[in-house]
Amino acid sequence: MKITLTTLVWLSLTSLFGQIPTINTGSIQRLENFPSKYVDARNVDIWLPAGYSPTNKYSVLYMHDGQMLFDSTLNWNHQEWKVDETLGRLMQEKRIRDCIVVAIWNGGKSRHSDYFPQKPFESLTTEQQDPIYAAARSNGYAVFGGYKIQSDNYLKFMVTELKPLIDQKYATLSDRKNTFIAGSSMGGLISLYAMCEYPDVFGGAACLSTHWPGIFSMEANPIPDALINYLKHHLPNPKKHRIYFDCGDQTLDAMYPPLQQKVDEVMRKRGYSTKNWLTRFFPGDDHSERSWGRRLEIPLIFLMGK
Repeated sequence: MKITLTTLVWLSLTSLFGQIPTINTGSIQRLENFPSKYVDARNVDIWLPAGYSPTNKYSVLYMHDGQMLFDSTLNWNHQEWKVDETLGRLMQEKRIRDCIVVAIWNGGKSRHSDYFPQKPFESLTTEQQDPIYAAARSNGYAVFGGYKIQSDNYLKFMVTELKPLIDQKYATLSDRKNTFIAGSSMGGLISLYAMCEYPDVFGGAACLSTHWPGIFSMEANPIPDALINYLKHHLPNPKKHRIYFDCGDQTLDAMYPPLQQKVDEVMRKRGYSTKNWLTRFFPGDDHSERSWGRRLEIPLIFLMGK
């Protein structure tokens, strides 16, 4: 059998699947292979801050790509967001409200289909959809790997299966004002989509390096326009929600600045202002966990600041 880089990464992830991340502050509890009738089972890691007490109440931050957030030694690229360090420090400094993190692992091969906003995709014609499903990455591997876009089911898993269990098992403030969602790249897209589809559930979204192209080429690509048109009609009430965007300009992030500017124009037209919306640009930053971790405190303070 020919061993490719993708195969090595998959084998590496498989061998590390059962390990709990080593963290610097707080603790992690795992819901292993969390079952769902909507998507494939996956691990969910719950980070609890130091001093967590069931007699207190905590806001909840749901984050995608959960296996990339805490421990670089377990990840294929040896990078992490340093979520525990950043949140722990900001809480200790009393700059944000107390919170826990629900770190949802991605589905591996189904990641792109789980995170791709479904309704904007379905607004396209069949002639537009077929090339998207056939799209490949720069290494030649298929973007969707044979999976159909199923982000509506992914959101049902989060909202109807996972969130009720989290609110039952942990000392949470379960209302919209205390429920947040965050991710990067495709995780940024699904975070924004989640708040648009479930505005009564999520009060704030952090979308880092949002992957507006959807695939990996802009040539004859209808996806950005479909996403923008969706946002024109589905952005939630700015009086009740907060949204954070950012991007760099290196590696994959080089595609984003002109597309983000178009989204920013929609935000302004829909009534968002500096009170409830922030877009930041980071020249020199690339598309990596290292970059996202360096600037993570900005959206955390914007969404959950005291």
